[in-house]
Amino acid sequence: MPKTTVTVVVPAYNEEAALPAFLPQLLDCCQKNDWQLIVVDDGSRDGTAEVLERHAHPRLRVIRHKVNRGYGGALKSGIRASETDYVVTVDADGQHYTEDLEALYRELSEHDADMVVGSRKGASASGWYRDLGKSLIRFVANRMLDLEVYDINSGLKIYDAELARGYLRLCPDTMAYSDVITLVFVSQRHRVLERAIRVRPRVAGRSTITTATALDTVKEILNIVVLFNPMRIFLPISLVSIVLGVIWGLPIVLRGNGVSVGAMLAILTGVVFFLLGLLAEQVSLIRRS
Repeated sequence: MPKTTVTVVVPAYNEEAALPAFLPQLLDCCQKNDWQLIVVDDGSRDGTAEVLERHAHPRLRVIRHKVNRGYGGALKSGIRASETDYVVTVDADGQHYTEDLEALYRELSEHDADMVVGSRKGASASGWYRDLGKSLIRFVANRMLDLEVYDINSGLKIYDAELARGYLRLCPDTMAYSDVITLVFVSQRHRVLERAIRVRPRVAGRSTITTATALDTVKEILNIVVLFNPMRIFLPISLVSIVLGVIWGLPIVLRGNGVSVGAMLAILTGVVFFLLGLLAEQVSLIRRS
């Protein structure tokens, strides 16, 4: 495998139980491929810091947050601290295989991609409730954007580090980071590919993803759509409002009873949303220029 400049970034929050088994695998992978490893201890309250100290290694850099900044906040710190051409982000829970990190890099190199997402399609180790939430997120994202990536919230990705650092300001500090960084790359017309990976159950501990996480992710997706393609939101609302106003008011007009106030309000609301969409579209173009 040709040498390159890659940094593996791992956010860790209370992963005392998982890291002792997974961290040596990551270090072996980095040693083999001449990569660097950054682990961000995101204000852990358990023995995560002690585990990292016991595994001190020339290829390992540890960044510590005094307080928990969130999954996205930890990844941002690691990516900003990286000094390589590419970054791989991977969760600390031991669900991923280090061989897949290498496979994603090969995919990126062979196809000159800007991002390669590790797809867990058909190989999810999560329960039905989390799968339902992921389906909701994918549904919203697919309706809002021209999206060909299935697993947008996969924690295992490789991407161009310079591009990523330029987009970090658009990404949240929450679990929604994984979805948003993918959507930003797609919206900015970078080449985003997907490659199947394997997953296994968490080594230890439990996931912190909740219903609130899914709702926050949907909100962040809508934010990105408004930022890059606002008419995808404003135009449907405008058309629905105008059509409803016409359907409501036309029979009243035909009966000779004048114009319905409610129908006019619906039509005017639709016009206002259309004009707001045009304004937002212009702002979006200015931001991208």
